[in-house]
Amino acid sequence: MSEPIITVKNLRKTFKLKQKQPGFWGGFKSLLKPEYKEVQAVDNISLQVNKGEVLAFIGPNGAGKSTTIKMLTGILFPSSGEVNVLGFDPATERQKLAYHIGSVFGQRSQLWYHLPPQDTFDLFSKIYELDEVAYRERLKFLVDKFEIGELLKTPVRKLSLGQRMRCEIVASLIHSPKVIFLDEPTIGLDVIAKQTIRDVIREINEKEKVTIFLTSHDAGDVEALADRTIVINHGSIVFDGATIELKQKYIKTKIVELITEDPIDKFYFEGGKVVEQEKHRVQVELDIARNSIDKLLTYATETFNIKDINIYDPPMEEIIAAIYREKNE
Repeated sequence: MSEPIITVKNLRKTFKLKQKQPGFWGGFKSLLKPEYKEVQAVDNISLQVNKGEVLAFIGPNGAGKSTTIKMLTGILFPSSGEVNVLGFDPATERQKLAYHIGSVFGQRSQLWYHLPPQDTFDLFSKIYELDEVAYRERLKFLVDKFEIGELLKTPVRKLSLGQRMRCEIVASLIHSPKVIFLDEPTIGLDVIAKQTIRDVIREINEKEKVTIFLTSHDAGDVEALADRTIVINHGSIVFDGATIELKQKYIKTKIVELITEDPIDKFYFEGGKVVEQEKHRVQVELDIARNSIDKLLTYATETFNIKDINIYDPPMEEIIAAIYREKNE
């Protein structure tokens, strides 16, 4: 039987927001006697995550994802409920927990901006009290996997977003954590950079049995990495199940973008809907339950002189909206 290493019971987080009253006197009154409105960011959620599991925790902006992660890592205190991560209470044992978890926040860096990544890695080895020989072996392993050898001596400010993100993930894995929290790890990256990061994360999960708690707006991240998906909306869980079930039930279309050498006069493909067309570019929404992408690409390459092809997932917000609509029916 799988071993739960994250347990959440009836978790709530309420924020008090100060209300501004209109006008000069309203503002003056707010200073003397402020009024507050309570906002329920996380509303009575319960979940378990097992050892070695890759869980996607997704939802629209403002759904409560980041607030939940901050409570799981001890950054925020819950208003009520219980949280247990690796046997620790994050709210009261955050420092002890930090030795066993890693985290990557796509829009917030843990690397020293003006120094090369090597300096941050060396610093982290001291903070986590790593044996020098074990640290060098671990660093070499991660450097090779993420192909960052040429970046170690380059100041972080000079790295591209994709290069920096690979270094961020290495920093989060340097101490061999048992759980890693990934918040938008591929945001803003190109297709190749995304695929590289996904491949290595999956490999490390399989080899080291690292539990991964992932949040992302990119359906590709969810499809490539997560065995299980939880969807949260308005602070509550609206879906908890296998990712393959999420894909089969809710990811029903793909957007195929074709870029051609020659002008496109009119594009028609049975079962495909043209959503955007320019002189040398067309985007087609394809119902993948009725038509294969291969069939469309075969037609396109036989009909046009194709310069480039891009395939996109529907926006995560659309998938979540479909789940939420079904939940309310």
